[in-house]
Amino acid sequence: MARRPRADHHHVYVVLLSPQVWNEPAFRRANPDHDITKPCLYVGMTGLDPDLRFDRHMAGVQANRFVLKYGVRLVPELYEVYNPMPYDAARDMEVELAIGLREAGYGVWQA
Repeated sequence: MARRPRADHHHVYVVLLSPQVWNEPAFRRANPDHDITKPCLYVGMTGLDPDLRFDRHMAGVQANRFVLKYGVRLVPELYEVYNPMPYDAARDMEVELAIGLREAGYGVWQA
């Protein structure tokens, strides 16, 4: 008998980006109110474990260009409290988390 996947196996995750990402015009345009004392971040969602998803970004597999070029490490203190969750919740939380972090002054990329 085949096992059904758990409905709540999706995750949001946050990647710390190196400060050099600020040199990217698209990143600057997306973050006009960035507080330069706060780091730049990427927010994503995945059906994989966030550590595995980060490794895949860094290996160039379905990678966001900013994570591939500027990714430093995961920032679990910004997302662990939300995980795991169903797909629809993760999809919505990805957007909400990105908006909240941007409003708090972080530079944020969310695709």
